Amino acid sequence: MAATKNKSNRTFFQKLKAFLWKAFLWFLGISFFFVLVFKWVPVPFTPLMVTRAIEQKFAGKEMTCSHDWVPLEEISPNMQKAVIASEDGTFLSHHGFDFTAMQKAMKNNERGKKIKGGSTISQQTAKNVFLWQGRSYLRKGLEAYFTVLIEIVWGKERIMEVYLNSIEMGDGVYGVQAAANYWYKTDANSLTKNQAAGIAAILPNPRKFKASNSSAYIQKRKGKILQTMRHIGKIKY
Repeated sequence: MAATKNKSNRTFFQKLKAFLWKAFLWFLGISFFFVLVFKWVPVPFTPLMVTRAIEQKFAGKEMTCSHDWVPLEEISPNMQKAVIASEDGTFLSHHGFDFTAMQKAMKNNERGKKIKGGSTISQQTAKNVFLWQGRSYLRKGLEAYFTVLIEIVWGKERIMEVYLNSIEMGDGVYGVQAAANYWYKTDANSLTKNQAAGIAAILPNPRKFKASNSSAYIQKRKGKILQTMRHIGKIKY
């Protein structure tokens, strides 16, 4: 009787092991497939866009989603410099992670200081395109996996292109073309340094802050971004 039970247990665990292994292989295959597809195909929507639409629906608001994809060559270099200055100063040189910034963020968070996290543009892109919002070890682990994958498969130029076309830049506003039109009534390729810095300044909380007619806090952030932008030369991917 005991032998039969032990054999049954072994069979169950063998099946479970086989199932988990197959699920793991399927995950690797599917994730690599979508990363490969989005190397060339514009990202039509992100999980955050879906989440925001659901939130608007339950709040009884009109569901709005302004999102117009434009290639990187049609995005002002000012905007590219602005997000590097505000979000990820070592974007062009790191391999997906800025461990110095991550360590600094952890130390300051432990001290109770309110600062931005240590996530790079690559990490933010991986999260926005492939994952859900929130904080958990599982999500952070998957974020690291997708970050490595897009760094290898996409490269910096494509990461920047997807990032600037996907991130939230206002309430129901996604991507730089929609943001340029929403905040300044212009196109992404026509953004001035001041306008680009204004959009970059609100990225920590784009639904709360305004890129135009900004608060004193955003004006201060904008000034710092403009100062940093002056030290960024021609962007070479």
